[in-house]
Amino acid sequence: MNVTDLTNGLIQLVNGENAKHNLSVSQLVEKVLEKKEGVLTSTGAIRATTGAYTGRSPQDKFIVEEATTKNIINWGTVNQPISSEVFDQLYSKMISYLKERDEIFIFDGFAGADIRYQLPLKVINEFAWHNLFASQLFIPNNGEEMITNEQPFTILSAPHFKADPEVDGTKSETFIIISFEKRTILIGGTEYAGEMKKSVFSVMNLLLPENNILPMHCSANVGFEGDVALFFGLSGTGKTTLSADPNRRLIGDDEHGWSTSGVFNIEGGCYAKCINLTKEKEPQIYNAIRYGSVLENVVIDEFTREADYSNPFYTENTRAAYSLSAIDKTIVPSIAGHPQTIVFLTADAFGVLPPISKLSREQAMFHFLSGYTSKLAGTERGVTAPEATFSTCFGSPFLPLEATRYANMLGQKIDEHNVQVFLVNTGWTGGAYGEGKRMKLHYTRSMVQAAVEGDLDHIETVKDEIFGLNIPIHVPGVPDDVLQPHKTWNSQKEYFLKANELATKFKDNFKKFEHLSTHIEKLGGPIV
Repeated sequence: MNVTDLTNGLIQLVNGENAKHNLSVSQLVEKVLEKKEGVLTSTGAIRATTGAYTGRSPQDKFIVEEATTKNIINWGTVNQPISSEVFDQLYSKMISYLKERDEIFIFDGFAGADIRYQLPLKVINEFAWHNLFASQLFIPNNGEEMITNEQPFTILSAPHFKADPEVDGTKSETFIIISFEKRTILIGGTEYAGEMKKSVFSVMNLLLPENNILPMHCSANVGFEGDVALFFGLSGTGKTTLSADPNRRLIGDDEHGWSTSGVFNIEGGCYAKCINLTKEKEPQIYNAIRYGSVLENVVIDEFTREADYSNPFYTENTRAAYSLSAIDKTIVPSIAGHPQTIVFLTADAFGVLPPISKLSREQAMFHFLSGYTSKLAGTERGVTAPEATFSTCFGSPFLPLEATRYANMLGQKIDEHNVQVFLVNTGWTGGAYGEGKRMKLHYTRSMVQAAVEGDLDHIETVKDEIFGLNIPIHVPGVPDDVLQPHKTWNSQKEYFLKANELATKFKDNFKKFEHLSTHIEKLGGPIV
């Protein structure tokens, strides 16, 4: 299928009688209720369930192998190649399928708050609630003129359209396929709305570096004096929770670019995990879940329509999608200066990493490339308990390019702007998962506050004898013994066995970066 045929099919689809363009939030809510796609909760949010797929399907995600990208994509188990023929066949089938729906819903907007680097988007959905999700997560086009003349990246999302692997060349009924040449994303066979947002992030992770912009899987906020902090980490490590600080203004909770001018949000909303959400612990997130927002897979009381955030009946990966406008203290537009502080977040299932440590430049590079954390239950299909994993740059599922490309850009920016970097463990303490306990949120908040306010810049530290990390001996609001993990374990023997086990995993994982200067591992990695 050539570009002309593709364009003609798309034009017919978007101009069809069943196409509903840029409906308001109220209109979309009415459509969701009319079609029984979801229910209205006591706060006015829409609650939808996603069936069998309550998380991303990484094994079903592909990039089309094309002339312009063939030699720059880091092909492998993350960036799986698929042929243009497979893409064209599925595209044609999806266009025909969507034309036959009673109604389809179209959202026009952007990715990227900095208008110099915005990517225009056209999101075409089978479900009204998916279009409502898109209106919350992406930046709406409110009629303003665009600087760029770029063709929009189009998302075709049809959850009830399922592939036949034997005929269509996919691995299962589910597929997420990105074509950079045809500027199109196909999503079928899954109702999990997060596939849309993460596919766009994957696209931006290829396009932004072409403009010397570092794309980052991080949240960001800014103090009232203009000091910017970044929080890197995978889903469930606390990016959204820790960046939603009542004493700071939110830039964004998950995806950002770092240009020569500073940082900017890629999205227009937040996508927060809400398992065990409470108003007392996370008031900004709790209060943002109101009319216009979307709850995924949250249990709702049949009569009161109140959300039971503690109930994982559908999944641990319950989610809330809401616009940045639902947060009291935000930056509008979502743009700020260069960061002074970077926090790497990890949920250590071994329970041996310090709750906070200061990193040298080499340690920052080592831990960024390592991206150690634990996949938490529900964030991907098949993950039912925390699993230790290494996700390069804290976002390897979304990186089309060689990881060192992003790491080198980060290292240059750390040097250029003299950024302080910290590693914060929001995972387990006093033992590994199953024996220890999750780090108390108010301890973590105190540590992060001390880091971003500069209170730890000159404080005395002690070196961890296994990981070589510099641990502050005191943080206001945190018991001193909590700061040194070996002191929280009942058995020192068990602690050192687990710590050495994790140190070995770090070293084994880093072997894939042997082509880098060896001093990064020697000066930045474990010392045993």
